[in-house]
Amino acid sequence: MLPTHEDLKRRRESLRLTQSELAMHAGVSQALIARIESGDVDPRLSTLRKIVKVLDEVERKIVTAREIMHSPVIHVSSCNKVSKAVDIMETHDFSQVPVIDDGVPVGSISESVIVQSMSSERDIKKISDLEVGKLMEESFPTVSPSTGVDDVSHLLEHHPAVLVLERGNVVGVITKHDVMKLLHKS
Repeated sequence: MLPTHEDLKRRRESLRLTQSELAMHAGVSQALIARIESGDVDPRLSTLRKIVKVLDEVERKIVTAREIMHSPVIHVSSCNKVSKAVDIMETHDFSQVPVIDDGVPVGSISESVIVQSMSSERDIKKISDLEVGKLMEESFPTVSPSTGVDDVSHLLEHHPAVLVLERGNVVGVITKHDVMKLLHKS
């Protein structure tokens, strides 16, 4: 079945290609792409094949969350003691870790929130014995394994990590460092 003009436009936009970029790669004019997408002209089959081929190639080049995530995810549960979270952060040189209960993200805990609680509480042992759930902050944002790296990067502009969920369970984690490693592959 041949794609409609709406299908072509939707697919181009989802791949974040401009009409000019698509036209250049397909060897046609931007005006022709605009006319095809608006439904003003029915392209020749050979032109349609060129356009679809470019869209297919671009789609194959998209890096997904599954390709750059770390797995298994190092985490704590909300019922663990803060001392365990500190041990994990020190062992792995992390400044924060996700809080996951039964595969589901429920929050996060960071060095900052632990240090903050230490400034208000004189008894360090009390803080050490607290359950993580008493200090945890909001959970990291989540994406599906097929989410493109562009969307993940946008989330990482505002959050220290992104969790990858599949069928409601955490299967991976992505940090800014994971995205930056893509520079070595290009």
